[in-house]
Amino acid sequence: MLSLFEKNQIYFNWEGWDILQEKLNQNNYSKIFILTDTNTNECCLPTLLSAWQTETAIEILEIPAGESFKSIETVVGLWEVLLDYEADRKSLFVNLGGGVVTDLGAFVAATFKRGIDFLHVPTTLLAMVDASLGGKNGIDFNGAKNQIGTIQNPIAIFILPEFLETLTTEQWKCGLAEMFKHGLIQHPEHWKKLQKLSNFTTDNLLELIQESMLVKLQITEVDPLEKNERKALNFGHTIGHAMESYSLQNDDLVDLLHGEAVAIGILLESHLSFLKKYLSEEQFNEIQNTILQYFKFPAWSSEQFAACLPYLQHDKKNENGRIKFVLLKNVGEFVVNEEVTEEQIWQAWNYFQN
Repeated sequence: MLSLFEKNQIYFNWEGWDILQEKLNQNNYSKIFILTDTNTNECCLPTLLSAWQTETAIEILEIPAGESFKSIETVVGLWEVLLDYEADRKSLFVNLGGGVVTDLGAFVAATFKRGIDFLHVPTTLLAMVDASLGGKNGIDFNGAKNQIGTIQNPIAIFILPEFLETLTTEQWKCGLAEMFKHGLIQHPEHWKKLQKLSNFTTDNLLELIQESMLVKLQITEVDPLEKNERKALNFGHTIGHAMESYSLQNDDLVDLLHGEAVAIGILLESHLSFLKKYLSEEQFNEIQNTILQYFKFPAWSSEQFAACLPYLQHDKKNENGRIKFVLLKNVGEFVVNEEVTEEQIWQAWNYFQN
């Protein structure tokens, strides 16, 4: 029986690259396009190119780094470049980067000429454990996160842990937030291991990365189109996305990184779970103390938080105008489609502000 890694064509380390490259060469691609951002072009692209043995022409596409470029304008620019370089349906599109590159690049590939093959080579912890998995691709639109997109899986994913050595501490923590989420919704043992993580090295993280990936792969295999169980992967994202979107649109605030916003969302939505009498006080305090060990709560005023609440209306889990939350019923157990009052949201906010 194939493992989930095998079923999803996920390869690790250079031994995996040799197997993957052999399969890619068998496909006789007409051209290979590698999408990078300004960071991965410098830090990761030379490593990948030095290992790629192919006679197929390779073209490098570069976009600026940052969430603000995960936009329709960037997509249109890339479509135009693909046309200029005469890309066809036998072209391969490779996304070498973090969450923005994998989300946006996959959307470009999934829509160009009604879809061309694409490969993810995630270079951040967040992209390895979350963004590259599950087939969700897309862009932000009109200031709201991930409003336009497709669901289409890459032909393969290549995980090279040495790319993690290029990350800043903040980028490490962004990936850790998604790993916390995976443990909290489905894998209590994973959550316990993460609580004991005292430092960040690729050696002690590889096993944890694979555990975290398996949580998402298991959930998306059962519910690929997000009809029910897959909504659990949005734990921490309902409020987190709203705050992230608002910060990106307002110059008076420092932009929240995605993982930072998710960590805040986990704090607030865990408190909502406590208010609704799902989590015990002991469980809630355990989550709170772990999150606050790695993340600082942002210096937002109540007026700024109030201004970000309308972004909750854009959440993709909403139905008939009603805001739906994913809450924790226990550590390792979730409940979807939970309605929460605005008063309860403010209770959670005021708890952390005070």
